[in-house]
Amino acid sequence: MTPQRAARRAMFLTLGFDSSMAALSMVAASVLVWSSDAVDGAYSLESAILSTSVFVLAMLIGFLVRGVQKQVWRHMGWPDAVMIVQAIGLSTLFYLPIMLVLNGRLVAPWATLLVATLLWTLLLFAGRMIALSRSTHTPLQIFSPVSKTGQPVLLVGDADSCVPVLRRLQGQGPARKVRVLGVVEMEGADPGRAIRGVPIMGCLEDLGNVIDILRVRYGQTPWLAVTGVARERKGMLKVLEIAASHGAEVMAFSGDEAAQILEPVHPADLLARAERRLDIEPVRNIITGASVLVTGGGGTIGSELTRQVAALKPATLTIIDASEFNLYSIDMALRSHAPNVPAMSRLGDVRDISRLTDVFQRAQPDLVIHAAALKHVPLMEHNLCEAILTNVGGAVNAARAAVAVGARRFVFISTDKAVDPDNVMGATKRLAEIAVSRIAADSRMTASMVRFGNVLGSSGSVVPLFERQIAAGGPVTLTDPGVTRYFMTVEEASSLVLQAAALQAHEGDADLFVLDMGEPIAILQLAETMIRLKGLVPGVDIEIVTTGLRDGEKMHEALTYSHEEIRPTEVDGVNRVASPNGHGELFEKQLAALLEAAARRERSEALRLLGVLVPEYGANRAERNRRQSA
Repeated sequence: MTPQRAARRAMFLTLGFDSSMAALSMVAASVLVWSSDAVDGAYSLESAILSTSVFVLAMLIGFLVRGVQKQVWRHMGWPDAVMIVQAIGLSTLFYLPIMLVLNGRLVAPWATLLVATLLWTLLLFAGRMIALSRSTHTPLQIFSPVSKTGQPVLLVGDADSCVPVLRRLQGQGPARKVRVLGVVEMEGADPGRAIRGVPIMGCLEDLGNVIDILRVRYGQTPWLAVTGVARERKGMLKVLEIAASHGAEVMAFSGDEAAQILEPVHPADLLARAERRLDIEPVRNIITGASVLVTGGGGTIGSELTRQVAALKPATLTIIDASEFNLYSIDMALRSHAPNVPAMSRLGDVRDISRLTDVFQRAQPDLVIHAAALKHVPLMEHNLCEAILTNVGGAVNAARAAVAVGARRFVFISTDKAVDPDNVMGATKRLAEIAVSRIAADSRMTASMVRFGNVLGSSGSVVPLFERQIAAGGPVTLTDPGVTRYFMTVEEASSLVLQAAALQAHEGDADLFVLDMGEPIAILQLAETMIRLKGLVPGVDIEIVTTGLRDGEKMHEALTYSHEEIRPTEVDGVNRVASPNGHGELFEKQLAALLEAAARRERSEALRLLGVLVPEYGANRAERNRRQSA
């Protein structure tokens, strides 16, 4: 059955019920009045039939005029109750002149009308309240008032997600800051009907016209509040495209559902995926009551990991970061949101073995999360020795310090750029994966190397850059229109990192994990979408300029090598990767030589040794040099 046919059927059933209740009420009223002392003589069947027929006819006219048949019973609210009362009054007005004309043929018409109207009203509300009770278990919600003031809003989504939003907006309490003018369904399942008194104005194809009509009617462009399927990436992109071309602002409800606060849509909303059902208990088991240390704990991913760890009540939490400002920021955040967690903030560089040893000795961590790294690809191409000393040397220092103090678990944050690396940053992270796994394998410490792509909004990422360029009026600069990247929100990435850490059960295990990043996103699409988020049209209001790939950048990233075997784990979104490193006894000597060359700032030798230790990088670099010299 098509949505249109289903809607017409529902409206027909609504009219059928209401007219049946009208007929039943008038018949019952005529019997009640006749049985009273007000009427003498035999019961007049003619009067009952005549009054009932006219009453039902008046009811049909009144209810059709008010559009009561468009109501969706299971979603009824206060506006629907008002509409029913208005329709009853209108029907009575239509009935009165006919009743006066037929006065001589009707028995006790005034008393019968009064009783019939009261019975009919009770039956109409009883039927709807029963429907509400069956669907929402809150039959009295029909009497909850709704504010008529506030910012005009057009709700875009599916009926199932719009209902709870409208129910909360129309609930008891202070006046709301928004006023919902209508609903636009993504698929238009109930066109011409209403949800809790709010009319369904069409489907997504009608959205542009609806915006224009409401702008004329109310003198201002309504906000588009997206919910349900409209917040998913595919739906969001369509809504944004329409909204930008019609000058409407797209908003979303905040995480606090009870508050129902509308806030601008963020780029992270474009990554909305089905909520993962993660079991927090394994993570709680390794953190609660344990001593945890996080390196790089003031960075984007490090600070989120720190917050999630603090929420699980570790015995102590130690943070080390080389940036004073980042360390100060996360320290203040923890004091505010986790005041009962014993947290120590230590300023230091993971390249400083002496400082690292001192911090680890004082903290005595059970779990170490190593998030400290240099990650900006083009910068690391021109500062390769610093990248080697931090990304490789820092990881080795942290892993060895963890083994020295008897830490049970070590988590290393890797990157998709470690796969078939074409740049120094990726090569150093791949080498760090190998080095950490070897250190763990020679000890009783378990190690989890977790590889994933870009984190939305992280320092140095493309999203903050685009935001600054759009705020400045453009242009937005792209390296290449065909570039794609994997993206994940920092909250989701951090939770999956901790899940991966909990998967390691045996001493000395050193496993590589890769997070399910979904489908890669075209950077051009991301730029266009971010422009539309501001209510602007790409290429018209904001120019998009192509600058060409920078040093070390690739068109597309990958999460695994072709020779790596991916195996699913019991955690949704985390896969285990079998990745043999193939390095022999010379590895330790070559690693020491690399770090020594980097410390002496011998660029050419450091590059050569990095290519030897990471053969894929060496081959890619050799091919790139050949092309450039040809």
